Amino acid sequence: MSDGLNDLPLWSEPVEPGPRPFLVPDLPPVRPTAPPPTRTRAPGAPTTQSALDWELVRVLRSRAATELSVMDLAADQQTAAVAIVADLVAAHTASEMAAGRPAPSPAQANALARAVLDALFGLGRLQPHVDNPQVENIEVYGHDHVLLELADGTLVDADPVADTDAELIETIAFAAARADGSPRPFSEAHPTLHLRLTGGARLAASYWTTPRPVVVIRLHRLVDVTLTDLVMRDMLDPVMASFLAASVRAGRSIVVSGPQGGGKTTLVRALCAELDPDERIGTIETERELHLHETGRHRRIVAWESRPGSGERGPDGRMAGEITLAELVEGSLRFNLSRLIVGEVRGREIISMFQAMQSGAGSMSTTHAPDARAAIERLVTCAMEANAPAEFAYRQVADHINLIVQIAMRTHTGPQGQRTRTRFVSEVLAVEPGENGRPATTSIWRADPVSGRAVPGVLPGHLADELARFGFEPATFDGGLR
Repeated sequence: MSDGLNDLPLWSEPVEPGPRPFLVPDLPPVRPTAPPPTRTRAPGAPTTQSALDWELVRVLRSRAATELSVMDLAADQQTAAVAIVADLVAAHTASEMAAGRPAPSPAQANALARAVLDALFGLGRLQPHVDNPQVENIEVYGHDHVLLELADGTLVDADPVADTDAELIETIAFAAARADGSPRPFSEAHPTLHLRLTGGARLAASYWTTPRPVVVIRLHRLVDVTLTDLVMRDMLDPVMASFLAASVRAGRSIVVSGPQGGGKTTLVRALCAELDPDERIGTIETERELHLHETGRHRRIVAWESRPGSGERGPDGRMAGEITLAELVEGSLRFNLSRLIVGEVRGREIISMFQAMQSGAGSMSTTHAPDARAAIERLVTCAMEANAPAEFAYRQVADHINLIVQIAMRTHTGPQGQRTRTRFVSEVLAVEPGENGRPATTSIWRADPVSGRAVPGVLPGHLADELARFGFEPATFDGGLR
């Protein structure tokens, strides 16, 4: 959460009883552009926050929420909240001093104010981990069993994020109920939650079907990213980057496949950076993760997000307020889009992906599979879950998907127990209609049997000729041509 408190202290000197000595002026926008530097720390290290009185935080949050509820909401809520919380913390400080108890130091007062604001507008005690740039995943298995997974794969134990499981559930349900533009239920009737957080993180939560509440937060650190950036990170080589960039510009439809947390969405973002800034594109996702509308690279973009609805199901089997991906795809056809991108395909979204690929050239999507050919079977299975016949599903894959890009992820443990993680493209598979409508495939890059990394295979001649018109130089490809 970006609330202005990370850059400017609430107090520059010890607080005396009386009026609040300093109020943060001119708050920046809520959505952060980068993790706040004052939150950067070695995960698991002691902080001022770990010594906070959380019961006091709850009391101050309740009082601040009450004051906000009676205010003119035309004013900026965050700005008003900072002023209210500063007053409440100053009053608490004065009360402690009047009672002869030690007053909070400036650092303690600042930490208390931040914690109250995190409880109002963020994820409470989870929020500092969300803001920590070293953390890639947050895993919660009950309020007192918290693990932080760093970008290199290291796992770190963290302090409890609530005093009880009930408090943790309340925090998650509160965040879901006030989600920007698309509030979502989390209750016994809706025991699974998928939520996009402010700043681009993705939260998944489950309870009532699990012994204790489980929360996993996936933090996207690379939002505005290019293929060149990924080459520098050794995710792919320059020749492959040039090939993929030309494929995007040529309007080839691409599915990026790989494991959970492998970097599929990051690669799709980098592929989309190759689009003409003036091309009119749309993104359709169950939870917004691409954030193409926020990078400034695309001038003509519409970003849709489905809505699960809430309450009891009606006679038609739908919940009130539900908006499906299929409805969004149908509605998007009136927006004069040249390219429609459906985010992640986990099941029935496959039909929407096929529709998107039919409606415009060069769609992109992601799915989970252990290798590129298994991705085809995965997509067919998803279509069959949506009651589509297998032959129809195979024909759709053959007719509308041009390339499957497979990502692999490896975690290595060193002699001292240190962990390192690498992500890289392992395969690029060309897909074409084959016999009886089944897809025919060609491994343009295949996985090396030892390293797992992509090595050149065979590049179809007609594809090489086509991509040459869009900037790819076939002579740079070290494999075979046919």
